[in-house]
Amino acid sequence: MTAGPPAAVGASSPSPGPLLPADADALLEHLDPEQRRVAEHVSGPLVVLAGAGTGKTRAMTHRIAYGAATGALSVQHVLALTFTAKAAGEMRSRLRALGVPGVQARTFHSAALRQLRFFWDSFAEGPFPELLGQKSGILARAMAEAGFEVERETVRDVAAEIEYAAVSLLAVDDYVEQAASRELPAGITPAGMEQIMRSYSEIKSRRRLLDFEDILLTLTGLLATREDIAARIHGQYRHFVVDEFQDVSPVQYDLLMRWVGRRESLCVVGDPAQTIYTFAGATDSFLHRLPSRLPGARTVSLVRNYRSTEQIVQAANAVLARTGRTPLVLRGTGRNGPPPRFTEYADDRAEAEAVAARIAGEIAGGRRASDIAVLFRTNGQSQAFEDALARRGVGYVLRGGERFFARREVKEGIALLRASAATRGPGALDTVVGEVLDAIGWAPQPPAGTGAARERWESLNALVDLAATIQRDSELPVPLPDFLAELADRQEHQFAPPVNGVTLASVHAAKGLEWESVHLVGLSEGLLPISFARTPAAVAEERRLFYVALTRARTELSLSWSLSRQEGSRARRSPSRFVGEMQGAGGKRPQAVGGAGARSARPRPAPQQCRRCGRVLVSAVEQKLERCGHCPAEVDERLLAALLEWRRERSEHMRVPAYMVLTTATVNAIAEVRPRTAADMERIPGIGPVKHELYGTEILALVERHAET
Repeated sequence: MTAGPPAAVGASSPSPGPLLPADADALLEHLDPEQRRVAEHVSGPLVVLAGAGTGKTRAMTHRIAYGAATGALSVQHVLALTFTAKAAGEMRSRLRALGVPGVQARTFHSAALRQLRFFWDSFAEGPFPELLGQKSGILARAMAEAGFEVERETVRDVAAEIEYAAVSLLAVDDYVEQAASRELPAGITPAGMEQIMRSYSEIKSRRRLLDFEDILLTLTGLLATREDIAARIHGQYRHFVVDEFQDVSPVQYDLLMRWVGRRESLCVVGDPAQTIYTFAGATDSFLHRLPSRLPGARTVSLVRNYRSTEQIVQAANAVLARTGRTPLVLRGTGRNGPPPRFTEYADDRAEAEAVAARIAGEIAGGRRASDIAVLFRTNGQSQAFEDALARRGVGYVLRGGERFFARREVKEGIALLRASAATRGPGALDTVVGEVLDAIGWAPQPPAGTGAARERWESLNALVDLAATIQRDSELPVPLPDFLAELADRQEHQFAPPVNGVTLASVHAAKGLEWESVHLVGLSEGLLPISFARTPAAVAEERRLFYVALTRARTELSLSWSLSRQEGSRARRSPSRFVGEMQGAGGKRPQAVGGAGARSARPRPAPQQCRRCGRVLVSAVEQKLERCGHCPAEVDERLLAALLEWRRERSEHMRVPAYMVLTTATVNAIAEVRPRTAADMERIPGIGPVKHELYGTEILALVERHAET
């Protein structure tokens, strides 16, 4: 960004003048009493405790619009902060509809990056550093330089630790002091983490790279040391609104307080019951402590849930009561629907096939695919549902996949719309856009089947649907240049229009979203709660995650789990403890369904216990190894050395990294179990059907030879 007046620091077009008092009052007409109190509080600090589905975005945007209409707020001096580009885009869209298009609504990182770029030449030498989108490549090099084995899973876990240290404002030495009490990546000691962190930092400095955490840290340091720059930002931004405040990290809170300075025009919105990112450094303590930080702060609670049916609200409240946070008990609006549906399956494949069949039935009954979601605890659970939906010709969108505006057909469509803007006359916007995109393959009806042609059509149809939505909200024809401006704004902030496919997402990725029908799958002990959630605090966070998942559903909620991983395997799993808590709210008892159809319910097997200490085994990994994670492994060191040598030879022969043959964790498990039969191989975490077919015979032979010697 080129140098300019302070108003250019992240500012956009000026907003229109204040509305007439009558218009200001009209902004409050359709708000409930609590939302109205939020909107009318336009001066001084405000804490909004907002339960799931209670209209917090509506309250925030009306507060800004009402402040602008009454002259209490100048919108070019407002900075609204969110945690996702989608939330920021939705806020900007709603503010435009309320007649205040000049508000800056951005994520923390977007706002910080914009300011860093603006002031870079005034405090630094040389060009602006290159932004590091993914840590994995540089981090793998840092680990190799520090002498560590580079495996994909380990790199991912090390990256998470580095991010935790950065957002928690921990220098390397401070992090090392805490590392002994943290669950570190496999095979890496606190001293090893220190080596990797210093090597990673040195490589970034040498190559002039900034990662996402560096953006916040650099700007925080700049505001702390350069009063002139801080003064210019204080002159530009005087009123602050922060969404999802329960998820702020120490570095985000520190930056926010430096943005706010000595002013008190701060509105924060959050829900302690939706605190689900503590593993990444987030904490709701700032939400709880803000009233003492700003003594004049007023607190307003939003509890009327407008999203879900009474049945879903009751179930969510049953879980909410156990989340370990002071609950905001939700109040429904009287809308009735079916009770939550519980189903137990024999194995993972049976679960995926049945869920896909049910979704296909929903779509055949008239429900849009984009109004349906399949939610799971870990991304690794998605593949079975992707395959099952594809076999039925049901399109799906994997949240976190390719960015919408990076797709080739989207780029072609926008380019064609720009070229047509000067020649197209007035008309209904969706009709105009449809006629233009017809030249590159869009049609009113989708092509048959799945595949590339269907995916291309879905992308183009998302543009047509967005045009239809914008036109529907306007009484006059919307000019094509206005639509292009909307697309440009969405592209800048990666706020993609919805694509009509079933959403597959982890619960963490689903935060802030909602669907008519939600299928919450894989609800067994060891998955939700996840196996490594061993402390009461960790289990409490898993329960809050479950609560977030439930409250994504508007009308229908289906919950399911399976008793074993593979067809024909012995049932080792049990349903999540959270299911029992929820069933107490009036849900139906679970149906028991097998791979080929219904089967009768059978007595629940006794919990499996650790062969050493007797502790109940929760996760699938623990059950396979027949010991809990607290008891040390009895690894045959000579066998382990032989297995590692075999893996090295195999990887060289196949010309792939060693971890692609077997991960180190899997090799360690083999050296512990010492399998002698195919049934023994089933006990090895990480050995699925493919690995068994590829390497099972070799591994059994190696173990046999080792036993003989």
